[in-house]
Amino acid sequence: MRRTTVAAVALVFTASLGLAACGDDGGGSSGSSATTATAKDTSTVKIADSSLGEILVDGSGRTLYLFTEDGVNTNSMNCDAACLKLWPPLEGKPKAGEGVDASLINTTDLAGKTQATFAGHPLYYYAPDTAAGDVKGQGIDKIWYVIDAKGNAVTMAAAPAEENNNDGGYGY
Repeated sequence: MRRTTVAAVALVFTASLGLAACGDDGGGSSGSSATTATAKDTSTVKIADSSLGEILVDGSGRTLYLFTEDGVNTNSMNCDAACLKLWPPLEGKPKAGEGVDASLINTTDLAGKTQATFAGHPLYYYAPDTAAGDVKGQGIDKIWYVIDAKGNAVTMAAAPAEENNNDGGYGY
């Protein structure tokens, strides 16, 4: 019986190590927000503090971007399926949340769907931004930028820890 007990303890110990290794990303970070995807809340846009200052985010804190090549109140972006996966639009007409002037929120037509605009700029997400506060799309191809409370592109570079992750182009 002793051999069975030792074998059972060894099996449990080995299984525990294996499960612990699966849950560890090896990054040594105690914050889980970087690896936890935050759901999009498209019902509201608000202003939030970020490494780039106060910027426009959705109701769950996910960063919103403008595409500098878009015309005012139009979606002139010529975006194929891969591009739309990387830069999905904010659909619908959100309400103004904390720090947002409601008169700056409007919509434009996006292939038969409604896309939210802010100060005339169609709004987009950057798919690799998976957590509230991520700004990985900042400055990609020098045409994608976060937006301040007045609707201006914030063109400063993201902090080194949040450098953009240009996944092979699709800057527009």
